[in-house]
Amino acid sequence: MGRLQGKGAVILGAAGRDNMGQVMARTFAREGARVLVAGRHEDSLRQLATEIGGRHVVCDITRKSDVEALADAAVAAFGKVDVAVNCTKSAGGSVIQISSASVHCLLNNHAAYIATKAAGEALVRCFANEFGAQGVRVNSIAPGLTSTPMTEKDVHMPGLEEAFLKEYPLGRIGTTQDIADAALWLAGDECFLTGQVLQVNGGLTLRRNPTQKEISASLRAHAPPRPGS
Repeated sequence: MGRLQGKGAVILGAAGRDNMGQVMARTFAREGARVLVAGRHEDSLRQLATEIGGRHVVCDITRKSDVEALADAAVAAFGKVDVAVNCTKSAGGSVIQISSASVHCLLNNHAAYIATKAAGEALVRCFANEFGAQGVRVNSIAPGLTSTPMTEKDVHMPGLEEAFLKEYPLGRIGTTQDIADAALWLAGDECFLTGQVLQVNGGLTLRRNPTQKEISASLRAHAPPRPGS
């Protein structure tokens, strides 16, 4: 029997091809969960839902009506929500958010992004404290540089990955499956953890992200030679 057998899971942010949300959806479904995926692009959501035998709802989180409709659809589908990824309304046993290692290992030109992730980590602690008595666990996962469709172009720039790799004690950058596997544990009944941020980033937070100067130097060092040079 799967680790999430019979549980109802809602995953918001699963419209991007092979992104973290989609990989989580597939992982949860393989472990027996009934999965409702949500995001802004219906065609990709429908395709994913068909693939995993789940359901889909179009949801733009900037629209209150969409968020309320997602909550209603989840309750209608499952009766109660056992696992919620990137959403907290009407959630049940495990709420999982996505943070970033950059909260602790700063990156230049990412101030707004880092500030929102830091605020999210504070909310995780607050909600974990307030709703623990109702049996709700609230945790977050903090990836470092992760190979996803969104980062694919940057990761494959000659020299970019090399600049980051020396700061990862485990010797590689993360994958979407690394994040999905951590989420699977947080979603399961064996997880006795709440209010925490799992640093699923290969040990990056033991060190630091490379500086912009180091990144630029690595890009120059790995740049293909110019014609005639």
